[in-house]
Amino acid sequence: MASKARKDNEEFENGAFAPTGPHDQHSPGEAGAARQEPVPDETDLAAMARERKEHVVGDVSDFSEGSHRVVTVGGRQIGIFNINGEFFGLPNVCPHQTGPLCEGKTTTGTLVANEENDWQFEWAYEGEIVACPWHGLEYHIPTGRCLAFSNIKLRTYEVLVEDGKVKVRV
Repeated sequence: MASKARKDNEEFENGAFAPTGPHDQHSPGEAGAARQEPVPDETDLAAMARERKEHVVGDVSDFSEGSHRVVTVGGRQIGIFNINGEFFGLPNVCPHQTGPLCEGKTTTGTLVANEENDWQFEWAYEGEIVACPWHGLEYHIPTGRCLAFSNIKLRTYEVLVEDGKVKVRV
C-alpha cells in the first residue's frame, strides 16, 4: 500500500496531475487549443473608455461617507461605495455562488499578516472591505481583489462626481 501512495505522490510531483496549459498539447486553431485574445493597447483602451456611457445614479448627498448602495444601470446591479469621499463601483455578484455581494455590510477592515511584519496580524484596509452576505468572502472595494483568493478579481466600474451628481461609467 505504501508503494502505491509513493507512486501517486511521485506522479503528482512530476506533473502528472498538475494542470498544463493547452499550448502544451495543441496547436493554435486545433480543437482544444487555447484561444488567444488580442491584448488591447493604450489607444484601444482609451477608445473603449470613451465609448462607455455615463449614468447618473444619485446626488453626492445620497452617498454619505462610509456608505454604499446598489443601483441598477443598463440592466446591471452595481454597488456604489463612498470611502473617505472617493467613489468606487463593483458588480453586485460574488463569483463564489453568485450571492448579492454589494448587499453585504461594509466592514471596517480586516486582519492581514505578511512577511514584512513577521507574519503578525495587523488591522488593515479600514473601511475598504465588503463581505458577501452569503458566505463571508471579503473583497477590497478599490481594487475588486478577493482577500481569500488572490486569483479572483472583480471588475470595477469607474464612478465620477460632477456638479454634485454621482455617475457610473458603463
